Amino acid sequence: MTAPKKHNILVTGGAGFIGSYLVERLLRDGRYFILVADDLSTGDTRKLPQASEDCLQFVHCNVNKYEEIAAIMHARSFDYVFHYAAMVGVLRTQQHPLQVLEDIEGFKHVCSLAVETHVKRIFFSSSSEIYGEPFEMPQNVRTTPLNSRVPYAIVKNVGEAFLRSYHQEFGLEYAIFRFFNTYGPRQSMDFVMSKFIIKALRGENIEVYGDGLQTRTFCYIDDNIDACVNAFEHNLLVNDVANIGGNKEITILHLAQTIIEKTKSKSKIVHVAPLKDGDMSRRCPENTFMREVLLGRPPVELEQGIERLLKIGLFDLNV
Repeated sequence: MTAPKKHNILVTGGAGFIGSYLVERLLRDGRYFILVADDLSTGDTRKLPQASEDCLQFVHCNVNKYEEIAAIMHARSFDYVFHYAAMVGVLRTQQHPLQVLEDIEGFKHVCSLAVETHVKRIFFSSSSEIYGEPFEMPQNVRTTPLNSRVPYAIVKNVGEAFLRSYHQEFGLEYAIFRFFNTYGPRQSMDFVMSKFIIKALRGENIEVYGDGLQTRTFCYIDDNIDACVNAFEHNLLVNDVANIGGNKEITILHLAQTIIEKTKSKSKIVHVAPLKDGDMSRRCPENTFMREVLLGRPPVELEQGIERLLKIGLFDLNV
């Protein structure tokens, strides 16, 4: 009996934190061949799972350079593309705004090549940053205005516009995931959860911007990946957008205090000058879709997620 044909999937940014977990999950049942394209500016091939070459391949590629991504997409007929490549990290994106804007070229290349090579659907990692300062709570994909002026958020908004436009012009299907703070093992120290925990484990001061009363919600990596893969495999988000994130707000100050308590650390909380831009006062998604697409299981609670991290003990690969 002939084995069923594997679907070919391209994951840009697949050597990053969320991208590597996506690749790991997609490889579980053997139905997909996955090619990871990543320029390793923030990714690391050590985050990728071990797999045979007929299931997983890695290519060093900057999707913002047409020749590099075109060679990949013309060489193999991809059924689906997960476009997760992006410059990430609040400080990094603030310090290099022009480099952030280069990601717009990546959208152009991926969308145009997807049409040329008959890709069925593009899955895009957008961001909660596009909501900007809170206008309504929780933030809703249908009703909340997108009012951020930060380059990173503007670029994500432009990426969403590219997908809608290519769908209208060419019928290219898409799914947009607006990620809120996601955390878990293998995350770099650019992000608040891993930064605070590593500082606490080292007994170093934990720096909090401003008064620390800005709120965030947190989504454990398993919830993010399960929601996105279930949406993909069950066709639950076709030509639409959804928030992917937890819906329980916590102040950054309380997060730091919780981590110090959980790690039994001697770290002290130190207040530093607020960020110039990008540190919104509140962020909380309307996440009905995400909770439904977890297919009956509850999201991981914050304290449970922190305990998992401490048990696993794996954070940034360079630590």
